[in-house]
Amino acid sequence: MAKLFTPLSVRGVTFKNRIVVSPMCQYAAVDGHATDWHFDHHARFALGGVGGALVEATGILPEGRITPDCLGIWDDAHIPGLARIVATYHRQGAAIGIQINHAGRKASSTAPWDGGWAIPADDPRAWPTVAPSAIAYHEDWPVPHELTETEIGGIVEAFVAAARRAVAAGFDFVEIHGAHGYLLHEFVSPVSNRRTDRYGGSAENRMRLSVEVASRVRASIPETMPLFYRASCIDRIPGEGLTLADTVPLAAALKDVGVDVVDCSAGGILVRTNPGHIKEGPAFQVGFAERIRAETGIATMAVGAITEPEQAEDIIAFGKADLVALAREMLSDSNFAHRAALALGIERPDFVLPERYAFYLQFRRPQP
Repeated sequence: MAKLFTPLSVRGVTFKNRIVVSPMCQYAAVDGHATDWHFDHHARFALGGVGGALVEATGILPEGRITPDCLGIWDDAHIPGLARIVATYHRQGAAIGIQINHAGRKASSTAPWDGGWAIPADDPRAWPTVAPSAIAYHEDWPVPHELTETEIGGIVEAFVAAARRAVAAGFDFVEIHGAHGYLLHEFVSPVSNRRTDRYGGSAENRMRLSVEVASRVRASIPETMPLFYRASCIDRIPGEGLTLADTVPLAAALKDVGVDVVDCSAGGILVRTNPGHIKEGPAFQVGFAERIRAETGIATMAVGAITEPEQAEDIIAFGKADLVALAREMLSDSNFAHRAALALGIERPDFVLPERYAFYLQFRRPQP
């Protein structure tokens, strides 16, 4: 049997196959609340036979949202809308997680199709941003407020409260967003962190907040609930910024405090990074997941330009990662799992999908 379709158990949760829908911001929330769009967006993936999925970066505080239209989990009132999304995955036997996030200095921005840029300060939708250091994301963006240690403690508590709400909403696992230039990544990267206290300077100090958040979240969710952490494994800036030599120790430290899976992405700390620093192409970030898995023993999830069944199978079969996450390919083909089952010669591939679909699909081809 293809390794892509073997189950994976992490703590008390079993992924029926290794295909995961990567979190994709939809910029469709109202005051942080999920809308019908979110339900429709996720229902198609739930029906597509995936092993798991992640709900988009969800703000742990109002000011932690990327845009005014992003999902939130800072209030108990957000729980029912999120629970509706959970239920549609559970009806199809898929594991569902949520990515909890604070956008840091990249918050208070517009949606990508509106430019993806900082909202002007005189716009009533804008709010002040925060960061490890008073360094703007770009010269045209506002300078963020440098967090005090007391304020950092409040953000840790907000992550914990968000994780508890995720449990209340019925999610199977939680992912802490530590990538793409958002707050936790801003602390880890020397590009954005120029602090001189215990949260800055050395690599150990810069990773302190991520490890504290992971440790506290781990203690606040059930022992049977997996904890993921998405990392930007490199900053994609030649001569400065994070490299895998920094991220491997971070992954090891996260493993020590109870993180189960590192979701291996890259970039985002600056508006423009050098495209030549890493050649983008099919499955171009898989090497990050492979090295972290090999050197720390932690399970990993590979993401980035995974578009073909054979790619995904190779990643799992050769131990490069334990899960594969797909975003744009899922938008293009929400039945990717079925396509992969056909391509990889799975017995009764139609039954990767719900039985009601599989019953009809089995008649598409001549029977032996």
